[in-house]
Amino acid sequence: MEIELYPLGDQAIVAELGTSINLTTHNHVQQFISHLDSIHPDWMIEYIPAFTTVTIFYDPLKIHDNYLPDSTILPYNWVYQQVLDIAHSAPPREQSQARTIEIPVCYGDEFGPDLEVVAERSQLQPEEVINLHTSGDYLVYMIGFAPGFPYLGGMDEAIATPRRKDPRSSIPAGSVGIAGSQTGVYPIETPGGWQLIGRTPYQLFKPQQDPPSLLLAGDRIKFKAISKAEFNKLEEEQL
Repeated sequence: MEIELYPLGDQAIVAELGTSINLTTHNHVQQFISHLDSIHPDWMIEYIPAFTTVTIFYDPLKIHDNYLPDSTILPYNWVYQQVLDIAHSAPPREQSQARTIEIPVCYGDEFGPDLEVVAERSQLQPEEVINLHTSGDYLVYMIGFAPGFPYLGGMDEAIATPRRKDPRSSIPAGSVGIAGSQTGVYPIETPGGWQLIGRTPYQLFKPQQDPPSLLLAGDRIKFKAISKAEFNKLEEEQL
């Protein structure tokens, strides 16, 4: 596993496990954090995985007192070596069957006010945009931006559309959007600039549950087109 390390302030280190967003780098990130979970070093506060990196936050005072009481070595330099050892000792990750989660989406109209924009830019009919969006095999590369927000890979480039020039101040939870060559789902009400093409009745983020996020990195996602009647029925079941 190739790894590059660099500091982020005086209490964090960034492990870069690739330079581009692809399945190989994703697997390296998952392999690395799986090993971190298994050993859970006491000097680590938390880690944050992303597309190509894992940021590890650590306690420099604990490291100084417990591991470097009579040393001139800086806590960062000590952590640097620890992270290298962890990366090089990470066992191959078991290729367990990834979860596949189907997400129902009601496309267009008030749920997807930008569907026509995406269709016009792609020189397609709205129905063709929906067919391409639901035919994708999506991989959750990371969770970020907002609690439970999935960054997905696998969308057809034919419907890639830039972000809106005028972001909305409020986007309803469950909104499905496109930004560039990515698609995602807003788990909570939040401002945003993605092109909205539909909405799911599913709640992607429930803070009272463990884990609170419905989707996790490594999950496979399939979108399914549903009617307004089906949306309303599923929304009631979520309450």
